Amino acid sequence: MAKRRKRGDGSVHLRKDGRWEGRVVIGYDDNGYPKTKNVLAKNKKECLQKLKVLKDSLKKVEPERLSSDMCFGAWLDHWYQNQCKPTIGAKTQTDYENRIYRHIIPEIGQIPLNRLTAADLQQFYRQLKQGGRLQAVEQYGPGLSDRMVKCCHVTCRTALDQAVKQGLILKNPADACKTPTLRPKEMQVLSPEEIRRLLIQARENDCYELLLLELSTGLRRGEILALQWDDLDLCTGILRIERQVQRVRRELVISAPKTKSSCRSIILPTPILGVLRDYRQSIRSRWMFPSPKKEDSPLDPAAVRKKLAKVLNRADCKHIRFHDLRHTFATNALEHGMDIKTLSTIIGHVTSATTLNVYAHVTDTMRENAAASIDRGIAGIEPPRRASSPAKPKVAQTDFQAVKGKYRKPGTGCVSQIDEHLWEGRYSPKINGKRMARNVYAHTEAECEENLANIIREMKAEIAAEKERQKQAGLTG
Repeated sequence: MAKRRKRGDGSVHLRKDGRWEGRVVIGYDDNGYPKTKNVLAKNKKECLQKLKVLKDSLKKVEPERLSSDMCFGAWLDHWYQNQCKPTIGAKTQTDYENRIYRHIIPEIGQIPLNRLTAADLQQFYRQLKQGGRLQAVEQYGPGLSDRMVKCCHVTCRTALDQAVKQGLILKNPADACKTPTLRPKEMQVLSPEEIRRLLIQARENDCYELLLLELSTGLRRGEILALQWDDLDLCTGILRIERQVQRVRRELVISAPKTKSSCRSIILPTPILGVLRDYRQSIRSRWMFPSPKKEDSPLDPAAVRKKLAKVLNRADCKHIRFHDLRHTFATNALEHGMDIKTLSTIIGHVTSATTLNVYAHVTDTMRENAAASIDRGIAGIEPPRRASSPAKPKVAQTDFQAVKGKYRKPGTGCVSQIDEHLWEGRYSPKINGKRMARNVYAHTEAECEENLANIIREMKAEIAAEKERQKQAGLTG
């Protein structure tokens, strides 16, 4: 029989993937549920060692007990909890805690603060790069990415900078370390033909309004999913961006936007506003893009990522991230003459310099085109084309047809052919736990689909009215 560990020592168990996990309770939330931190190791002995280091580093450090010979892990925890955590958002907190409590403290947290050297840090970064990955090793390999190693370095350096400012150490050992050079990710932008195919396919996959609005505004994914109908003035077209939605620790969290400049108002083009007016008639939720499972909850960012991947694949477009739709909007805006300052305001950058830096390749092309226009206007001479900037061939539009899925979209009923000249449409939602069905009939499939759509709209309106009536009755009862 296994020996029971003492209260406060934490727990150790073997996971299904063959690794050992140690877990210790560090406190309790407002509902009384325990908050825990964990470590992972290849064997039980190593797991117990890492768990001990984690527990030692998490011992509460009172301000009067701060000293130069305290463990680096204790200082790192004190710095994060008291100086860093209060200033960052929930999603960023998760990223910091993953680096601090799963990587940095278990490996170098036991070293005294005044004895931590650049060599210790450099060796730690090397270990992360060679075998620091704790999850999905078979999929991504044993080592962490250059970006993750760089983030761990920045966290250590920032915490040690504060230790220098407070007089605990004389100099920051992280300043002498070399870290991987990060190569900027190549920006992916959809071509006009790809945008056309994407929107055609989006209609079939029930995300046309979402992608159209994104390609017309360049909002961040969390911002567009957090939009509510109260944020949009359907008369003036003014759209306010006041919040964002993120998935943090398996829960959707609504918070303020990324920066102060992210809280902004933009004016939607008239055609886009018309599409949203029509779309509004079919939505009963306060959210502009509600979850199909929970009407009073916004769409899950992860679900949107998966749906975009499916639409891109069916539309025969290159595989891009949702954020690349933002790049597509910005690139098109610049190429059609929008100035940097206006674009910076629309997409919510802190300064125009940020926008200029991100889209430098676009502005370079614009300058070349401007110079060519001046040459033609003044000298009447067509300047020679640069070898590095070949003309893009015009892509002819294809007769693209949306790929239909194997199953109908949820909430659209079903259509079947009864005989050679008769079609039946059926919609059967659950109302108060009871299945209510209505049928329509027509001589053609198209007519049946149209009649079914009208019935669905009527039934949804009736259901919404009944819910409102019950709500009012509950308030007055």
